Amino acid sequence: MMHLGLSVTYALALVAGALAVPSQQLDTRQQPFTSTAITTHAEPWAIAFLPDDRVLVTERRGNLRLVDPTTKSMGTITGVPTVAYGGQGGLHDVALHPDYAENSIVYLSYAESGSGGAGGAVARAKLTLDTNGGGALSDLEVIWRHSQKASGGLQFACRLLFGADGALWISSGEINQMTPAQDMTSNLGKVIKLYENGTAFAGNPFASQGEVQAQIWSLGHRNPLGIDWDAEGRLWEVEMGPMGGDELNLIQSGANYGWPVVSEGRHYDGRTIPAHSTRPDIEPPKAFWVPVISPAGLIIYKGDLFPDWTGNAIITGLSAQGIVRVTITGDTAKEAQRISMGKRMRGIREDKDGAIWVVEDGPGGRLLKLTPN
Repeated sequence: MMHLGLSVTYALALVAGALAVPSQQLDTRQQPFTSTAITTHAEPWAIAFLPDDRVLVTERRGNLRLVDPTTKSMGTITGVPTVAYGGQGGLHDVALHPDYAENSIVYLSYAESGSGGAGGAVARAKLTLDTNGGGALSDLEVIWRHSQKASGGLQFACRLLFGADGALWISSGEINQMTPAQDMTSNLGKVIKLYENGTAFAGNPFASQGEVQAQIWSLGHRNPLGIDWDAEGRLWEVEMGPMGGDELNLIQSGANYGWPVVSEGRHYDGRTIPAHSTRPDIEPPKAFWVPVISPAGLIIYKGDLFPDWTGNAIITGLSAQGIVRVTITGDTAKEAQRISMGKRMRGIREDKDGAIWVVEDGPGGRLLKLTPN
């Protein structure tokens, strides 16, 4: 199930036996940035920057918008695949091919309908921009799909990220089916590593075990809604837990992160779930939250506009209605600051100049540019 929109005082719990940090001890001072509204959208989900400084914004009902931040104008990109809109499903992430400047290829993740309900999919297409502030997708090709579909419309995730080696990474949700996250014949509840054409990346940890297994980099994930690299080239991930137990994970090749076998949260019906500490063979999170923050996006900040934030995880929170900053030291992590935005916050990206861009969740969600005060 999805997180509830809780309105409570949140406490942070850390792994490895660390004590919970009362929220009043965290840095919750005034917003350390100026927030500039650029455009308003219908349920925006994700952001991608074009080389000409314009911005692609996905809207969950299936619209792909082209935003000119200079004029604050917005056009439409046609040719988007049909999406299964409902629950948490719809049009999700957008990412540029590493060689976009030469080939104009973009990638979209979305929920699609099929036998049994809906599942996640990733497609790529050529983007042709017009002179009227819009454009069109052509030669669309689906390169990856969830290995099963389900009713309910929950927990698709499917964030997209390219690596320095040109690999395409997908954070695959378990569409509220739980057990497939531990099933190696399923690509649900996994972090996936592919070539840009959708084939399994050579050298993946389970490459010799079968066609589906060859896609898998890590397993045991629930609803992984944010992935990003740190300056050392390590992959970090945030995911929603059940009733409590949202996680920040450092992703390792072949590692099992435990869902639904272990969690720091509970099932929504109140049933307990064994903690990570009961299973030393399972990789524990570097930080977790009880109650939840409902993490919806993640960057590891690499710029210098916010020098005190360099190397930190910056997480957008839905139920937290703000931005959560987590310091990372080696392979440890600790929440340092929670910044209220007064809205459920969804996607987040860092621009080449170090500015941070976010989108608010839901109808009327704004695209915001955050710069230092």
